Amino acid sequence: MRHDIRTELRGVLPEEALRLVPRAFDIIGSKQKAVAIIELPEELREYERQIAAALMRVHKNVVSVLAKESERTGEFRIRDLRLVAGDPDTEVVHKESGCLFKLDPRRVYFSPRESAERERIAAKVGDGESILVMFSGVGPFPICIAKRHERVRATAVEINPHAHNYCVENIHLNRVGDHVTAILGDVREICPNLGETFDRVLMPLPKGAHKFLDVAIPLLRDGGILHFYHWAPEPDLFSQAEELVAAAAEACGRRAEVLERVRVSQYSPRVWKIRVDARISAR
Repeated sequence: MRHDIRTELRGVLPEEALRLVPRAFDIIGSKQKAVAIIELPEELREYERQIAAALMRVHKNVVSVLAKESERTGEFRIRDLRLVAGDPDTEVVHKESGCLFKLDPRRVYFSPRESAERERIAAKVGDGESILVMFSGVGPFPICIAKRHERVRATAVEINPHAHNYCVENIHLNRVGDHVTAILGDVREICPNLGETFDRVLMPLPKGAHKFLDVAIPLLRDGGILHFYHWAPEPDLFSQAEELVAAAAEACGRRAEVLERVRVSQYSPRVWKIRVDARISAR
């Protein structure tokens, strides 16, 4: 039976420090090479190298350990990640749901915890659909969808040039070049000029996506589906998101019918990333 990190550190760290060692952390990559991203409280700073070494002993595929130094910030939605131990080359190929995603978590946004969410969305898509993915990152949503449905067409728009370049590479890695097109740029500038409307629009940007509803809704065909992501506090997780979608639809002369409400992942105590799905129709 494989030990966890705390078991590995027993007798190495003082007991009061051991209790602070996180049990949960992200591992991005493959069995051949992966990086771990861990959140360490200030009280553990003096023990961080021992913790990183223990993590790499327990998870043999982890070659680099990164510590979170900030929340996700800026236009590119990335964290400051500090190398605690291991290889300074933190570019990996992450394997998920039969897909390959090349990326460097120090340069792009990517959450391995949302693999199930990407599968849920892919399962909703019908063959032959035309899909727009705003804030598409390294391409996990459009590529996951295209691998599952051979006849879809997906357009991926991303403003971070590093993420865009990885998306282009990932499209080729996954052999979905006939189905996925990656475009570099600001969704507010790019999307209204695409010259087409879509069966489905994804907005996987929980913080601030509502500012772009006026861009997304006019791009949906009559009866098209919007997947809107939002951060929301307990106990009322969905009302604000639903109101934002309804108001934006009305401002565009459209009507929004909520189809589904989903808790995607917990961001912090009592705050969740949620998804509201809505059918956008003519009034």
